[in-house]
Amino acid sequence: MASLAAAAGRGAARGGRGLARAAAMVADRIADTAPRVPVRDLAALRRQFPGLGPEQLADKLVTGAVRSSAAVGAGVGAAAMLPTPPAMPAELAAEIVGVASVEYKLIAELHEVYGVPVPGGPTRRAHAYLTAWSERRGVDLTSAALTADAGSLLGAPLRRQLRQQVLKRAVRNVPTLIPFLVGAVAGAAANRRETAGLARRVRADLRRRQVAWDRLPPGTGPEDGPGSRGPDAG
Repeated sequence: MASLAAAAGRGAARGGRGLARAAAMVADRIADTAPRVPVRDLAALRRQFPGLGPEQLADKLVTGAVRSSAAVGAGVGAAAMLPTPPAMPAELAAEIVGVASVEYKLIAELHEVYGVPVPGGPTRRAHAYLTAWSERRGVDLTSAALTADAGSLLGAPLRRQLRQQVLKRAVRNVPTLIPFLVGAVAGAAANRRETAGLARRVRADLRRRQVAWDRLPPGTGPEDGPGSRGPDAG
């Protein structure tokens, strides 16, 4: 009995290490992808959704993001076969990266809508919005990280934060790996719930420091353009 318990313990330890390594790889993928995610600035959003105020526009963004997250979960759940422990299944890794990209874009564009976009280039913005994603909140524009050396922003400390969020997400998203329709339904529901909850927390945070559109500098109106904060935007 003792030897069986010891063997089980060793197996669990190996499984945990395998999951941690997989989470690190997924976190690296998220960090490397984020600066290349195209983000619409406020001018572009107002052109695309004319006549809407900040809350209506934010509602539109959340609805689209929730729908996209649900679609990712449904697709992965329908395609998945039985999980293969101890490593994180490829389907689950792909789902987490896909949903993270959707939620990253949502967070960045909500900051535009509420008049508090992160200043600086793609790397600095990616660090701020990835931190917000991992901590499930809005960006603190007074953070020392926003004035740190840009070359270090996507380094080990941020990746450790992302790894912890990936591990939490992996545990919550295991039901998406149930094969066939049940997995598809579970995956869609889980991602819809997670993305909607994230949006509520970020919006509540941003409302406390919202800047009205008429107080923003020139260049944010619907007549201004082009408007993208993608990889080549400053």
